[in-house]
Amino acid sequence: MSKVSTDPIADMLTRIRNAVAARQPRIIVPHSKVKESIAQLLKKSGFINDLSVSGKTPDKIITLVINDSDDNARINELIRLSTPGRRQYSGSKEIPTFKRGRGIVIVSTSRGILTGEEAKKLGIGGELICKIY
Repeated sequence: MSKVSTDPIADMLTRIRNAVAARQPRIIVPHSKVKESIAQLLKKSGFINDLSVSGKTPDKIITLVINDSDDNARINELIRLSTPGRRQYSGSKEIPTFKRGRGIVIVSTSRGILTGEEAKKLGIGGELICKIY
């Protein structure tokens, strides 16, 4: 399907960003548990309409429905924070808010992938993955 990426999360975020710019209603990305968790958070927060996982284990894919064909995308900005070359960690009290609370920060914690607000409520920090508005 595609080449192996050194940063698969950044690859997924770039595909979403490009689809929004090109007004594509859906995209397909290679599957991983982390990417599926991020997509679930995007759906729960209302940034994408739907997602589905299909295929068998080595060739699994995630199909993201960003928006309906006649609607505008709800994603305005999508920024990768932590990269393989420069990891960014934050304690629970230092997790940043984004766009005065209208955007979300996605954090990888010891309890899984959470939004910044959920991590603050649980009092746990972690690696800052990305921010979305």
